[in-house]
Amino acid sequence: MFRAGLTCTSVAVACLLWATVTAAYEHSFQRWSGKKFWNQPDYTRLELASFEAASFKPVGNLNALTDTFTLLGHPAFPKYSVRIKQSDFCDGTVAAYTGYIDVEARHLFFYFFESRSDPDRDDVIFWTNGGPGGSSSMGLFMELGPCRVVNSTSVVYNKASWNANANIFFIDQPVDVGFSYAEHGEYVSTTEEAAKDIAAFVSIFFEHFSSFKGRALHMAGESYGGRYIPLFSSAIYDQNIELVKAGLTPINLTSAIIGTNGVTNRFTQITSYYDMQCTPASVEPITDISTCTRMKQAIPRCQKLMETSCIAGFDPIGCDEAIEVCRMEIQDPYWKSGMNVYDISKKCEGSLEETHCYPITKLIQQYLSQPHIRQKLGVDPSIPLDKPLSSHNVGLAFAGTLDGLHPSDLYVAALLERGVDVLIYAGTYDWICNWVGNERWTLALDWSGKEEFVSQSLREWKVNGEVAGMTRSAKGFTFATIDGAGHMVPYDKPWESLEMVNRWLKNRQL
Repeated sequence: MFRAGLTCTSVAVACLLWATVTAAYEHSFQRWSGKKFWNQPDYTRLELASFEAASFKPVGNLNALTDTFTLLGHPAFPKYSVRIKQSDFCDGTVAAYTGYIDVEARHLFFYFFESRSDPDRDDVIFWTNGGPGGSSSMGLFMELGPCRVVNSTSVVYNKASWNANANIFFIDQPVDVGFSYAEHGEYVSTTEEAAKDIAAFVSIFFEHFSSFKGRALHMAGESYGGRYIPLFSSAIYDQNIELVKAGLTPINLTSAIIGTNGVTNRFTQITSYYDMQCTPASVEPITDISTCTRMKQAIPRCQKLMETSCIAGFDPIGCDEAIEVCRMEIQDPYWKSGMNVYDISKKCEGSLEETHCYPITKLIQQYLSQPHIRQKLGVDPSIPLDKPLSSHNVGLAFAGTLDGLHPSDLYVAALLERGVDVLIYAGTYDWICNWVGNERWTLALDWSGKEEFVSQSLREWKVNGEVAGMTRSAKGFTFATIDGAGHMVPYDKPWESLEMVNRWLKNRQL
């Protein structure tokens, strides 16, 4: 959704990569020409290596870890290992850990914080930011983590952190994002490939620390997390079958949380830009009548082109045309407005390329560039101090495989059919991944609970007696809006988002 010439370097926020898809078109066409588009990598075929049970020695308890790296492995996953260490920072009241998931020559950085309530019993949340190419350090230091950056050298305690009642991971993935790196230029270019790494890591971690066995796991993410989380969750669910066969403990995958305006269905999202700009869906219309009229007239053509070339079947040239028509007619008017693409109620602060409309993103980069902070975290010394936390290369690689055009809502339906609850939440002020488009795909989702879900009217949900947003729910599937929040809901509405998550963890209605 970025115009030609704009770099897609968003680290905490959505970067819907339509322009990047167009820029990578030639590579994409060559890759997919003559192949069936849906012949994607199959992450479900996760064959665990055979092993003797006596050969595995678990660490047993997180307390056994020190401020130097401990190496974790498992014979069932011979290509994977985990380096993890204590890293006393950020929260100050609970134990914190950092480390790397080592996949041969690829290395994914992660943070882990224990719960402030009952770390030995509380659920586990696995969080990833979007992009593709966005570092989860933004989710940590700007949104839902235990501390927030206030300037280039310091942080403050975040009372509204999601680790109030949950243990939580933040991960820089795929490789080349944030502090993650590859030794010889290796890269990941599809969500299916990334899902394998996440599923293996979760199993290794839970096997080593016995107190987590059987503990509820909630996979969560924002923005392009709307693509990541359905597939990551599905990979973990399907891997459980192999774990049981190998005599290992299956992961108690309890829910998937797709939030801060995820992108799960591209094609319902596109036409919703008209609603956000030309109707009072969130704020009073901001685009002039003449332009809105042209946008409205373009919607049927846009929908027809996408249905024919992108959805019913995939034609690289035709889908490229559809995307370009939709961008030009329905998205460009907003880009020309100068408004914040992540919050329709305000102007962009700074340039989009430098601050992503939020100056705090530069402070996070500067804070994490301090040598003593990197040493405390255990960041690999090969990573330059000036390396951007976001990765434009990852965005290009994913665009090159047209990853963002693959269906993700079907995975949501499959998870629901298997008893995995799903929460979709969206800030009402976001434009780029707005609530209108998110609601549309949830209502259109084909699953056994569709009739009951669609029959529910949106109702208010409240925090401390005040309306926080609207919601509908049926059979484990919940959609919710958060009033007055932009793309990064926990940044704009920290207490409302925390209350929402706490209710979800307790299996309560919003």
